[in-house]
Amino acid sequence: MPRLNYRIIFHLMGLLLLCNGGFMILSAIVGYIYDGVDSAMAISSAGLLTVFIGTLLMFLTRNHKKEIQKKEGYVVVTFGWIFMSLSGCLPYIFSGAIPSLTDAFFETMSGYTTTGASIVNDIEALPNGILFWRSMTHWIGGMGIIVLAIAILPLLGIGGMQLFAAEAPGPSADKLHPRITDTAKRLWLIYFGYTIAETILLKVAGMSFFDAINHAMSTLSTGGFSTKNASVAYWNDKPLIQYIIIAFMFLAGTNFVLSYFAFKGRFKSIWEDEEFKLYSTFIISFTLVTMGVILWKADVGISSINHPMVFGEAESAFRHGLFQVLAVMTTTGFVSADYTLWAPFLTVLFFGMMFLGGSAGSTAGGIKIVRHLITIRNGVLEFKRTLHPNAILPVRYNRKAISQNIVFNILGFFILYMLAWIVGACGLALLGLDFPTALGGAASSLGNVGPAFGDLGPVNNYDSLPGVGKWWCSFLMLIGRLELFTVLILLTPFFWRNR
Repeated sequence: MPRLNYRIIFHLMGLLLLCNGGFMILSAIVGYIYDGVDSAMAISSAGLLTVFIGTLLMFLTRNHKKEIQKKEGYVVVTFGWIFMSLSGCLPYIFSGAIPSLTDAFFETMSGYTTTGASIVNDIEALPNGILFWRSMTHWIGGMGIIVLAIAILPLLGIGGMQLFAAEAPGPSADKLHPRITDTAKRLWLIYFGYTIAETILLKVAGMSFFDAINHAMSTLSTGGFSTKNASVAYWNDKPLIQYIIIAFMFLAGTNFVLSYFAFKGRFKSIWEDEEFKLYSTFIISFTLVTMGVILWKADVGISSINHPMVFGEAESAFRHGLFQVLAVMTTTGFVSADYTLWAPFLTVLFFGMMFLGGSAGSTAGGIKIVRHLITIRNGVLEFKRTLHPNAILPVRYNRKAISQNIVFNILGFFILYMLAWIVGACGLALLGLDFPTALGGAASSLGNVGPAFGDLGPVNNYDSLPGVGKWWCSFLMLIGRLELFTVLILLTPFFWRNR
């Protein structure tokens, strides 16, 4: 195995920092418009420093070989996320909004990984420029920092296939165009278009323009950062706002390739997609169950929603049930009600939904629906193989046989994911967290959900975690966002061997 091409790695780190600094400067402009000079100066100083470091790295490594192999791809993706998170701390620290490095890094990593877990106790007290930057970290991370870079790499004469493979190592191999750069551009165009559309609709429905664009960025990235302390529950008296967010959470949790098919009029490809059908079935089923339990336990459930009954109890139960099912399953993490107070059965149900995730090729975190589908089908086939040991019974997905290598990869991912969750929960328990808080915090961080259970529930935040716990959860967010293998392979000794 040849030595790592460190020059191209640092060159791409510089490119990512350059882009990150540019987004900070955009946030500084927003800060100047809404907050004045002081807020803008703090954010722009962070942006200019990031741009300077990025430019310096690119200049020092300008004579690099324009070749990138798979090993470099893993390094760039993992350390790119870490570099971006470290630089993303600067606006918080420079402005004094979050002066602690530990807290600022946690908030930034939560943003880029679209987890939505926060340590901020009074969100509405933050300057608007900082709130915009906070939502911007979601939006950047939603489609992937590396996918953004892939759209720029042709300017440098670098092919980006290895990076895309490391960024999206899931089983879906759908491509919109033979060239990966064109794929990235099309995905970003859909992503950007959805963001603009939701912003307009939320503004028309009654949000301010600032709240609308922030919540649009958080929704499409399945992140969950809000500009209000009460999250989306702030608009519980405006059902239309919540229905709009529901619609875009659903879209954000689906494979963006299907959105491309819809715009092309290829609706048959959407209806025949087995992952989409299972994803929709889960949402409908869990919503009906949640609604039924809320109405059945009306003395506990409806009162815990704590909002005006705009269209009556049935509509409120349906809306909040659907909203929270989508928020947890797509790992968006918005809150319209404290679902942990509805009923013990629903608490267990929502805990299980944290392990589902959205579709492959979406901005959602979690295990992903397609992995569950293939695992279930392989399990069913094991019964048939037991009865007919000589029969050739391949696992099929969308009417195509799947290679055993992909099935083994998915089974390995499941085992590794559950081990990571157990180790993550044990780490939080060692820090003194109680049983439901440790289990929920690890599951939420690893699945990039945001709200958890116990002391980290929907109406609480992660500020109560000790410093070590925040770094630990940040690590869980990172490996969960990059689907385990991309990060954990760097911890193996054979990865760094030169032969």
